[in-house]
Amino acid sequence: MDAAVRSLTSSDLPRAATHSTQNSVRKNAGCDLELALITTRHDFDALEDDWNALFQRAGKPIHVFQTFNFAWHWANHNLARGSERRGASLSIVTGRRHGRLVMIWPLVSERIHGVRQTFWLGEPVAQYGDVLIDEEPDAQEIIRAGFDFLSRHIATDVFRLRRVRADANVAPLMAEIRAQIADRQFAPYMDLSSAKNFAAFEERYTSRARRNRRRLIRRLEEKGPVEFVRFHGGCEAGDLASQAIAAKAEWLKDRGLVSAALADHRTTELFRDLATGSEKPVSCIVSALKSNGEDAAFEISFTCKGRLVIHVMAFRLDYEKAGVGVLLLEQNIKQGYTENLAVYDMMAPGDPYKLDWCDKSEPVVDWLKPISAKGFLYARIYLGFLRGRLKSAFKAMPQPLRRMLRNAASA
Repeated sequence: MDAAVRSLTSSDLPRAATHSTQNSVRKNAGCDLELALITTRHDFDALEDDWNALFQRAGKPIHVFQTFNFAWHWANHNLARGSERRGASLSIVTGRRHGRLVMIWPLVSERIHGVRQTFWLGEPVAQYGDVLIDEEPDAQEIIRAGFDFLSRHIATDVFRLRRVRADANVAPLMAEIRAQIADRQFAPYMDLSSAKNFAAFEERYTSRARRNRRRLIRRLEEKGPVEFVRFHGGCEAGDLASQAIAAKAEWLKDRGLVSAALADHRTTELFRDLATGSEKPVSCIVSALKSNGEDAAFEISFTCKGRLVIHVMAFRLDYEKAGVGVLLLEQNIKQGYTENLAVYDMMAPGDPYKLDWCDKSEPVVDWLKPISAKGFLYARIYLGFLRGRLKSAFKAMPQPLRRMLRNAASA
């Protein structure tokens, strides 16, 4: 056993919190469960084979952001290195039985606004968070044991677990520990398996909607050739992903809106690596609609076990009234049938334009669990009360006023 890994007694636990990896053995449902805290990049990398094996056995289509490869790419761009003060630190809890990995809590911790927060590894790029757990008869007990272990062994003020789906493995625990709800949304999706092909699927939409899309494509063709491209990795995919992030940021700027994630250069670099897929690929798909040779609309998506989630949809402002985003989505849904995808997930929030396409949805909740008094005040006053109201008030402002305030803040 590595020198940094050892069995602990209860008297050792407070002292052991500084070790890169900590273990605790406990009886659970009659079987030994070994829990460990992973805090170093070396120990994270060493998890690769076991993580992949657990995902192969127990990963669900909704766990698109809980693969080892996605976590690895995110870590390359977002973990604090050496003496750097910026960036998160690993707080991953693993559970093993008889040496086999049966659970992973993929988490990181970071001090934000003076508050030590623990959240899903992958944020803000990851959009669904969950615990990976084997199909054990006492799976919920194991998840609870992992949370109790976390609460004792990491120095944090608040657990901030965003975008937890109602069908997530960790969702029952949130109710059990009486976690606080910071936000409720829903994730719209399309069930492609409900129709044998795109022609049959399209019948659910009104004839007026179908005619409108045909009119849009005719008008676009009047300006020049229209081309649809779709890449599963490669340099062209990486270049298009960077353009998509830039187009999305420009669209937000035009409306006076702010996205801290898109403003961070690490986000663009991460998406480029994810899309290129030259090392540890993550099933990223980048597509674009070209008009007269110019990239007009973009989509960045990820697939997992037959489910596709649309992460970024963007278009160049010059094409805003041309409906290029709608036309690109239509082409991608058609391609979804070719690639045998069962679900086309547009993820939260449930914006009106998504509901034009989707007829199903899943509740998604942001959960908070304060650990310290500072965390309690931050969760209740800022996250639970002020933050949502401030965002709503800002979005309710006239667009010119939002743009003026945004420009003043960035000046």
